[in-house]
Amino acid sequence: MESQTIVEALFLGLLEGLTEFIPVSSTGHLLLAGRFLGFESNGKTFEVLIQLGAILAILTVYFGRLLKIARDLPSDAGTRRFVAGILVAFLPAVVIGVLAHGFIKAVLFESPMLICIMLIVGGIILLWVDRLDLKPRYTNVMDYPLSLCLKIGFIQCLAMIPGTSRSGSTIVGALLLGADKRSAAEFSFFLAMPTMAGAFAYDLFKNRDVLTLNDASLIAIGFIAAFISGVFVVRYLLDYVSRHGFALFAYWRVIVGTVGLIALILAK
Repeated sequence: MESQTIVEALFLGLLEGLTEFIPVSSTGHLLLAGRFLGFESNGKTFEVLIQLGAILAILTVYFGRLLKIARDLPSDAGTRRFVAGILVAFLPAVVIGVLAHGFIKAVLFESPMLICIMLIVGGIILLWVDRLDLKPRYTNVMDYPLSLCLKIGFIQCLAMIPGTSRSGSTIVGALLLGADKRSAAEFSFFLAMPTMAGAFAYDLFKNRDVLTLNDASLIAIGFIAAFISGVFVVRYLLDYVSRHGFALFAYWRVIVGTVGLIALILAK
């Protein structure tokens, strides 16, 4: 491995962990950064597989909470409803993700102009929603009804367009459907676990024949970096969102999308 490639993999891993759980589109950031750095991976597999680091980050931070859920599952109806809600919200992504996998990787992932536009549009929507005087009806993720979870699950599928943001779409959807900011972000965390794990496993299976030892080494570097930065974000995001909302992320999206568009136009 060239040292430059190792540094790029390390940078992209840090970028993945820092952006996965905030509403700015980690995939969009990775694809744009990889394009401008000249970083190429077989089938864009690196960008998906380093998400394992972010998955383990959230599992680490939420281990105690997940252990309690597992213990309460056999005896507590509320816990069973919550787990069922996460699974219901996950199902639309499974169906649409499998059916559209080829199109997403071959077309959408190769459209940097689209990514920049979605970053800007998503930023404007996030800023608009953040300024609405919404009256939350749901403040605890354990109390989300199944119908709400299913609607959030369908909204999450918008994130299959890179630049949209999985966390952004689920958080905005939950807010508009009656959730408060903290529980919307927390539900997004929980929904990320099966969604990201499923995307990781499916992409690994689809690309098992094109991965090389060099790919594995770079993915390992990106994974470790994503894990470390992901732990930091998960630990502090909920408190930040509760106090300050999402305006910072909205402005960041607009800035990155605009700079990306300008760079792409000048590069032509």
